[in-house]
Amino acid sequence: MEKSKVLFWNVDTQVDFIEPKGKLYAPDAEKIKPVLKEITEYARVNSIQVVNTCDYHHVNSAELSLNPDFINTFPEHCMADTQGAEYIPETRPENSFVIDWTANQDIISKLQEQNPRNIVLRKDAFDVFAGNPYTEQILQLIGPEKAFVYGVTTNVCVDQAVMGLSHKGIKVFVFRDAIKELPKIPLPFQKWQSCGVELINFREVNQYI
Repeated sequence: MEKSKVLFWNVDTQVDFIEPKGKLYAPDAEKIKPVLKEITEYARVNSIQVVNTCDYHHVNSAELSLNPDFINTFPEHCMADTQGAEYIPETRPENSFVIDWTANQDIISKLQEQNPRNIVLRKDAFDVFAGNPYTEQILQLIGPEKAFVYGVTTNVCVDQAVMGLSHKGIKVFVFRDAIKELPKIPLPFQKWQSCGVELINFREVNQYI
């Protein structure tokens, strides 16, 4: 598998988060669809590798609760094999290599053989580093110097991805015009800034690639 200096990181751009009828809808998330589409096309045209994360829960998931606190637990959403767990058309990964959080170790050998541009990481926790045991191995294989992060939601799964990538010594940029938050949960911008994370607009990307 070839090393890639630049990596795009698409966080949970799924129906249940982005569509108004979704089970854990982030208000106004549908408004970032045009930018998400531009990002997806840019990555395709420029052959940029994309790690696409997605919640993929089962009924016994520790994250799900009938009485969620919106810190450690959330209402039912993105259930396995449901429409709500699907990517929206604007970000749907083409010819993707899917790594389920329940996969066995052989999946990494297959990934190295195929070297796909789009990798899908299914996860059973809002933190992809906790929710899929192969996340760190995949990062080591790709070896990015820079990661450009976008998706939903800003103050939960995006935050966990940003902090996890930053703690791995990767320079992290977040497309501020391609993220959206859940209400009543603190925003992470000050924390990101203290870690050297930069917020940029997508159309500025060529200045940072």
